[in-house]
Amino acid sequence: MTELMPDPSLFLLVLVRISAFFVTMPLFSYRTIPAQHRAAFSLVLAWTMYYTIDAAPIEINGEYILLILKEAMVGLLIGMAGFIVLSAIQIAGGFIDFQMGFAIANVIDPQTGVQSPLMGQYLYMFSLLMLLALNGHHLILDGIFYSYQLIPINELTFPFGSQETAHYMARTFSSVFVIAFQMSMPVVAVLFLTDVMLGVVARTVPQLNIFAVGFPLKIGVAFAVMFIVMGVIFTLVRQLFQMMLLTMRDLMTIFGGG
Repeated sequence: MTELMPDPSLFLLVLVRISAFFVTMPLFSYRTIPAQHRAAFSLVLAWTMYYTIDAAPIEINGEYILLILKEAMVGLLIGMAGFIVLSAIQIAGGFIDFQMGFAIANVIDPQTGVQSPLMGQYLYMFSLLMLLALNGHHLILDGIFYSYQLIPINELTFPFGSQETAHYMARTFSSVFVIAFQMSMPVVAVLFLTDVMLGVVARTVPQLNIFAVGFPLKIGVAFAVMFIVMGVIFTLVRQLFQMMLLTMRDLMTIFGGG
């Protein structure tokens, strides 16, 4: 019976990393999931992962407090990396909303509790359903499971402020904006041409109220283009999921000193 009881010092470290990971990771950190369920899931997952970790019991002292802080930082940063990559969908929706004229009509995202663009929220909800359909949540859990192989639980070294980490995150940010621009480019380009056409019409027919005509016209054109290029957008979303997993893995490799 005693063999089934985990060592409190190691179990607490495992629980801290997984709980911190669920605080920032998309899908698992959303407010629509009750906090009691998230806490119970973290506890069960930590209990399961504890028996896969080959590490000696750790003495509880001042260094142990630093290990707890390190584990919390690892979980938060890995989850935040995944959140940053998936935010490309919201950024693309913001680009589209700005051209459509929906930028003044943001909505409250019930998942995160913050304001988000209309088209960004529309694309993001479908992207989450696609992530579940592709079993992406299983791959995310695999990532936190294999993080213990890349970042040992009993080592205090953590290169948070290293030049390699900063350089990698800067390249990740730039890649996120590039993918967001690629997702929104077909709609934004067509709406730009629509603006040019409306400008020509306004100059040739001054009596026409171009604002009353242009706003519904741009909305109709945007929805038509979105319907046509939806397959291309979600092809990029699949690449975004792959990029999210690779970013989490590479970041764990950097933190582990690999």
